[in-house]
This record gives sequence, C-alpha cells and structure tokens, in this order.
Amino acid sequence: MNKIFTKITTYLPILFALVLITGIYIGREINPSITLDKNLLPFNPHSKYDKLSDILNYIEQDYVDSISREHLTRKAVKAIIEELDPHTSYTSKEEFNAVNDPLLGSFEGIGVQFNIIEDTIAIIHAISGGPSEKSGILAGDRIIMVDDSLVAGVKITNRGAIRKLKGPKGTKVKVGVLRKRFPELIDFVIERNIIPTYSLDIAYMVNDTVGYMKLNTFSATTYDEFNVALKRLKEEGLTNLILDLRGNSGGFIKQSVQIADDFLSMDKLIVYTKGNSRPKKSIYSKSGGLFESEKLVILIDEASASASEILAGAVQDNDRATIIGRRSYGKGLVQEQLPFPDGSAMRMTIARYYTPTGRSIQKPYGENFSDYYQDFYHRIANGELQSADSIKFIDSLKFVTPGGKIVYGGGGIMPDIFVPIELDNPEFYNIIVNKGLAYRFAFNYTDDHRESLRELENFEAFNTSFEFTDKLFSEFVEFAKSNGVERSISEVNNSKVKLKLIMKAYIGRNLLDNEAFYPVFHKIDPIFIKAKSFMSSI
Repeated sequence: MNKIFTKITTYLPILFALVLITGIYIGREINPSITLDKNLLPFNPHSKYDKLSDILNYIEQDYVDSISREHLTRKAVKAIIEELDPHTSYTSKEEFNAVNDPLLGSFEGIGVQFNIIEDTIAIIHAISGGPSEKSGILAGDRIIMVDDSLVAGVKITNRGAIRKLKGPKGTKVKVGVLRKRFPELIDFVIERNIIPTYSLDIAYMVNDTVGYMKLNTFSATTYDEFNVALKRLKEEGLTNLILDLRGNSGGFIKQSVQIADDFLSMDKLIVYTKGNSRPKKSIYSKSGGLFESEKLVILIDEASASASEILAGAVQDNDRATIIGRRSYGKGLVQEQLPFPDGSAMRMTIARYYTPTGRSIQKPYGENFSDYYQDFYHRIANGELQSADSIKFIDSLKFVTPGGKIVYGGGGIMPDIFVPIELDNPEFYNIIVNKGLAYRFAFNYTDDHRESLRELENFEAFNTSFEFTDKLFSEFVEFAKSNGVERSISEVNNSKVKLKLIMKAYIGRNLLDNEAFYPVFHKIDPIFIKAKSFMSSI
C-alpha cells in the first residue's frame, strides 16, 4: 500500500501539469479571443509591478481598433496629475517652449509687439534692433499675409499669430503688410533671431525722492534689470521706492530672493520650504544690500502670486516694508521640473513655501480645483475685494512679526493697507473699457496722426504738448455710438475725465511704450495714489 501511495505522489506534479495544460487548451478552443502574454505572466508579488504599463501594452496589442499609445499616455498622465494639486502639470513637447520662453529672458522670433484689432494683426511696436525693425516694419503696419496664407479677416487669435510669426533663429518668414497711404501690400522677408524680453515694465521718478518700478514677472534676467534700474534711480535722488508687483504671477524664485536680499540686512530669514520628502530648507539674506534702510512700499493684488508673494511676505514679516493693495493670489507650492526624452516635461509639487513668521503662502485647494481657479469670483461674491473686514480670519492663522505686527496666514499675503477694487465706475466707462473701444480709438488716432506725433520724442514732450481735448473726446463719443454704445450726456460726462486720461495713456504707449503709459495712467490708479500719499506721510 505504501509503495502504491509513493508512486502516486511521485507522479502527482506531472498529472497536475497535464490537467492544467489540457484546461488551457480547451479554454482557448472554446474562446479563442483569450490570449496569454508573456509580459503579463508570471506575476511576482514581491517585485515592483507596473500595472499602468501592462494596461497600455495590452490595449496596444489587442484592442479592437487602432489607437495611439502616445494619446493614451497623455490622457493617463493628465488623469493622474488631476489627483494631486492645482499646480502640478504636464507640458507636451509642442507646448514646452511657449511655457518656458517667457522665463528665460528671450525667445526666437521676428521681434514685434502686436494686437488683434478689427480681425487684423496690427503692429504696436517693432522692437528696437530686432529683425522686424531692421527689415523695415513700422508701428501701425497690418500683417495681411504670412507665407502666402491669409491671416486677416479669418478670426485669427493671438496664439495663432504667435505660432505663425515665431520660429527658430535663422529661419525666414514672408509677411505681406498693409501700410497707410500705400495702395498695395508691401512684402517683407524677415529672418528670425533671438529677441530679448524684459520683466521690468518701467522705472521712473515720481517726484524728487519717490521712485516707482513695476515688475511683470520673475524671469532669468529680472534681478539684473532691477539692479540696473535701482542704481539709476538712486543717482536721480531716490530715497523712497514703490515696487509694483500687481499682476505678477511669479517665475524664478531665485530672482525674487535676490531682490528681497537687497532690501534686508544680514541674516534675515527670507523664506523656507518644507515637504513630505524634502527636509526644511531656509534662505537668509547676506550683507551689502542696495536698499536696506530706505523707505519701501510694495503693491500687490489678487493676481500677485508665487515669487511675488515670497518677496512681499519676506519684507512684511521682517517689518521692512509696507504692503498696499489687496490680498494676493495664494500660490505657495514648490515645483520641480522633470524633462522627458521626447521633449515634454512634468512640473511636480515637492514642497510648500513659508514666510519668515511661518505662514504658508498656499491657499486651500481641497479636491475641487474648479473652485480654486474661480477664487477671484468668490472674492467678489463675498465682498473681499471691496472690504478687508469681509475676510474671515481665525486665531490659529495669526502670526506676529519681530516688531509686534499681527499678520495672518491661510493663503496669500494680506496687505497692511487695503485698497478696494473699483466696482462702482460709471456704466459708460465700464462698457467702453471692457469692449476695448478706448484702446481701439487710441490706436486709430495714433495711426492717423503718426507723422505729427513723431515729434514728441520723450514722455516730457508728450505729457506737456499732447492734450486729449474736448473736441477729440466728442469724436470718441461718436466712435462709441457707431460701435453700438450710446448713453445720455450726463452718463458720458461722468466718465469723461477718466476716459480722457486712459486714452491719453494708450496713445502714449503706442508712441513711446510704457515710458508714456504708466505716468499718465497713475493719475487714475487708486492703489498707486494711495502709495504715493502714504510715502508723503512717513
């Protein structure tokens, strides 16, 4: 009996193997759609199993229709990223340069500033020394053709125009231009080149002692631009600085930290970062800053984010500056970029930014990212943009600076002096500005009078010699009427002063760029007016 049992035990593995093979064979004969892939078997529970890769392999191998693996990969990556946070992102190869060029301080193209006016690419300014200026392109030219393709009257967008005009250095693009007083198109062949971009919009002296600077981003060249401008203003008598970070959505943190270092004395904490897998990292100021003791005001609003908030938070928490405006955006997540071999990249959040007192700059985002992105409209609805008192703070978010000032966390930087947004402008003014009619009228006026206006070579000449007269305003009212905007005389007159100033500012920009725009616009800019008044009181 024992011998028989021993023989059966010996042959059992062989019998089981035969049964398994027979079962698999019968199963495949019954349902031939079932296949076994050596990549899917065997499964080792102790190894790092890549389920996503196996799913993609399986779909690519056996799916009923042909499908792009790259397309599926993009969809999968997007779905994964949406489970993380609002600022972790994936950038395709095609989008990579468009996303990164503005931060590098240069791009490759033809070198023009343009706007889409009446469904046409209208040149606002040919960048000095750039390919377009050297080729003969002038402000006011309308681009009608690009490489024999019609681009006027075809609903082209700003992005579409950029795609056609930008390109690698050394490549050429042919443009057909309509110019006033010329009956036919003028053809230009422009060789693209490296075009510098600037993050400093303007730096000028408001009066004998107060200077103003506006940064639109933090790019690779921002600190150098700031440094040169600050030294120039100091030579012109600067002792009080208004630094405008409104609308500045951030960029390179290093540039923001370098500017903060110029404002702070030695060994002051500027910012620190901390993440689940990243240890705390603190950045301190060094000695020798360019503007360590003079009076400083920083302007922020709901569009000031990231690097802007780090700079504002650093000087506020160190009792170094007064912050004026409205609560900033609240983006305090640290991203790290991982490039892929195909030219795409992923920017992943690895840590959070904290101000010197320990405030997290990042506002809450939860699982509903749509609410996060609609935050501006929520602020309007709850009254925050019109009254600082509408912002609900709790004691757990209260922090105290070394000087004893109370500051609050919970997302964004709360200004020391709050200035409400203007929501009560006359209806006529709001319609005119929102429809872009003031801008269009100013552009057309500049275009029609370019020869006579060319004599105004700088802001001083423009500001003293050019006046937006009542006669010119009457022409504008008729222009608005022809574009479907008509109001009573009293409504129009209620907007008259502001509209005349805003159109003078636009005409100045068309002639002399920001040099002639901001000094005029600041006359009706409530946050700037508050900052200037504050400077005179301290």
